[in-house]
Amino acid sequence: MNAPKFTTLGCRLNAYETEAMKELAGAAGVENAVVVNTCAVTAEAVRKAKKEIRKLRRDNPDATLIVTGCAAQTEPETFTAMPEVSKVIGNTEKMQAETWAGMAPDLIGSTEPVQVDDIMSVTETAGHLIDGFGTRSRAYVQVQNGCDHRCTFCIIPYGRGNSRSVPAGVVVEQIKRLVDKGYNEVVLTGVDLTSWGADLPAQPKLGDLVMRILKLVPDLPRLRISSIDSIEVDENLMQAIATEPRLMPHLHLSLQHGDDLILKRMKRRHLRDDAIRFSEEARKLRPEMTFGADIIAGFPTETDAHFENSLKLVDDCALTWLHVFPYSPRQGTPAARMPAVNGPDIKARAARLRAKGDAAVARHLAAQQGQTHRVLMENPRMGRTEQFTEVLFDTDQPESQIVGARITGQTDTQLLSSSD
Repeated sequence: MNAPKFTTLGCRLNAYETEAMKELAGAAGVENAVVVNTCAVTAEAVRKAKKEIRKLRRDNPDATLIVTGCAAQTEPETFTAMPEVSKVIGNTEKMQAETWAGMAPDLIGSTEPVQVDDIMSVTETAGHLIDGFGTRSRAYVQVQNGCDHRCTFCIIPYGRGNSRSVPAGVVVEQIKRLVDKGYNEVVLTGVDLTSWGADLPAQPKLGDLVMRILKLVPDLPRLRISSIDSIEVDENLMQAIATEPRLMPHLHLSLQHGDDLILKRMKRRHLRDDAIRFSEEARKLRPEMTFGADIIAGFPTETDAHFENSLKLVDDCALTWLHVFPYSPRQGTPAARMPAVNGPDIKARAARLRAKGDAAVARHLAAQQGQTHRVLMENPRMGRTEQFTEVLFDTDQPESQIVGARITGQTDTQLLSSSD
């Protein structure tokens, strides 16, 4: 059997869903297919998807080439028009067993070439049971999908639909299963993670889910949270940060900007002081807490003064790991109709933010010298601390296990640990 090949573009949730698709396609007996799971977060992401599709067709001239993911959902006509593409399927359809059953070798020509329904009509998110991906040390569990907010720069709600949550019981059972398989760390993932529970009975909060997992899965060594919206963080999540050592001291914050006027034009729900207040409170509760953050450079109408407030936010929130996005307009979003910043200015501002982030990483690494960390090994020579910092070892360590490491040096981006 010629097993299908999968290419993932974009976020961690896409990578998670690719693993689920592999299982669905395998169970259906799909053969000689190439699947591209696309991202739509920027116009550049769509351009990269089209470039990758052309390359994959050249490399696989006889395969059925299937395009799915957020870009396929938001602009199916773009990919339908590409001669390289055999089928286009939406974000809901890609997670349904019947979609893949219809692509079995004896049925491949009988299904519609475009299967993209109205994502806004979807009201449930299934808890897709996969055994993790990337390494045997860390597993990702999707607990939420979609987003109810409409930030002016963002196309993602139209690719993912409205927010829906996986029930807590389903999440707990999946994590128990993963722990039984030997995983030492689980990461909760979603599109708008802090909105988890709003559509469930009694409207529980993310903190309730975290506390329930830690209570009902006592053998789970590490629980990690992916990107969150700090303005939505609830009391129980702050309590977990303060009292639960198995909840990792690393949070990735969806901040986007450091200036109040730009935040309002983005239609964000927090202001600059809200972000600073949250980071200060979290560090007070958990002094070793480190933060990553998404920041957009060159949003429409951004002046030099506005941008300086984003630069200052790195220090004011003690940010370490920056994901810097040079703004690019997405057709159909309100921001695309706002007065644009010059391209060279956007590029220069993004470079300054990245340099600021590099300096923050260097300070973080320097502060770890001589410290001892518990490191989860991703391969025999590399693992990550509780703060998600990479550590390189000079001798082999047991893969997927948690080991003690004394930090003896650093590179530009990693810590070093030497055997005595």
